[in-house]
Amino acid sequence: MSTPSPQTDPRGFLRALYDAAVTRALPAANTAAFLPPVPRGRTLVLGAGKAGGAMAEAVDALWPKDAPLSGLVVTRVDHVPPAYKASPGRIEVVEASHPVPDEAGRRSAQRIAELAQGLTAEDLVLCLISGGGSALMALPAPGVTLEDKQAINKALLKSGAAIDEMNCVRKHLSAIKGGRLGAMCAPAKVVTLLISDVPGDSPEVIASGPTVPDRTTCADALAVLKRLNIDIPPAIRQGLESGVFETPKPGDARFAGHEVHMIATPQQSLEAAAAVARAAGIEAHILSDELEGESREVGKLHAAIARAVATRGMPFQKPCVILSGGETTVTVKSKGGQGGRAAEFLMGCAVGLQGATGVYALAADTDGIDGSEDNAGAIVTPDTLVRAQQKGLKAQDTLDRNDAYNYFKALGDLVVPGPTFTNVNDFRALLIT
Repeated sequence: MSTPSPQTDPRGFLRALYDAAVTRALPAANTAAFLPPVPRGRTLVLGAGKAGGAMAEAVDALWPKDAPLSGLVVTRVDHVPPAYKASPGRIEVVEASHPVPDEAGRRSAQRIAELAQGLTAEDLVLCLISGGGSALMALPAPGVTLEDKQAINKALLKSGAAIDEMNCVRKHLSAIKGGRLGAMCAPAKVVTLLISDVPGDSPEVIASGPTVPDRTTCADALAVLKRLNIDIPPAIRQGLESGVFETPKPGDARFAGHEVHMIATPQQSLEAAAAVARAAGIEAHILSDELEGESREVGKLHAAIARAVATRGMPFQKPCVILSGGETTVTVKSKGGQGGRAAEFLMGCAVGLQGATGVYALAADTDGIDGSEDNAGAIVTPDTLVRAQQKGLKAQDTLDRNDAYNYFKALGDLVVPGPTFTNVNDFRALLIT
């Protein structure tokens, strides 16, 4: 299928770039090269993440039919590929809540921990880890309740904390993350397959690194909670201050012989989108795959670059596409608003662009869900602000209420692909014609 013209169908063109980015990150296309040989013992598949269902489906399809295979993977509700849900394979896939952990996630994590017991040196554990796994595989540390974890998780999400800060805290309040699952599997060989959703692609950060040693400490986690002024229940404070909640560290013998493979990354998806743009005759420029910061401010920064290109031909010549990825944050300042990182980025972008001629923008989460809404993101056009004003919508008022979802919904500009069954985080594309 041909790519829509950027001149006559800029919306369709931007959506084609997003679709190319998502396709590049699908497990079915990226798993085969990283599968190890069949072991002498059993093969156990464990995992968690928004891409977990699709990763399990890919492994099941690729693993020899005459070789034993079993296991349990937990993914987000409605994130099991339809074909695998209709006809389950050898790997059980269950669903739980994201971004706030729930009882289903706790039960799944408990079962995963139990399956990891009693393995031998002849066994193989394939761990399938992707973004979202930290919330989906929620097994509180001894003395910590699920309610405690839920409360702290909600506070972290509202605080604007960076993903590495959130995961530092999550690791130290967990009985399974921060390398603990990998340690449980000893003496079996562990091969971890990762789909990265974090800036820098660090295995320690993706889903809070359940199978890799952890360099962060209890003191680090305590410092994050104190800096963000998050209330700490007494049991959690005691566990962090005493070091009882400390995670396994690099050099731990239980991780000897383990392998970690990154099968899909944000950079690869940005490069796939850039290739589609160039094939359509539009030069593409990737700013970075690891941009962080407050969503609306990152949006304004992108707008400033696009305006400079549109009016002065700097730093790039038009026509062109500017691409970026990473994980921005939203500091929630108003109750009742709806919208995730992508929509808030676009609000900041629209305010910064002020209707600049010939500039279009799409921002969307590659998992198909922007925060907890039904959209992946939205699109900004040169007439976004004018159309909104005609409907009585004010951009700054929307930002003040963190209500970007309803702003773009009223304009008919939401991007709603549904779950994509992968996750390499934020995707942003600005087209300057």
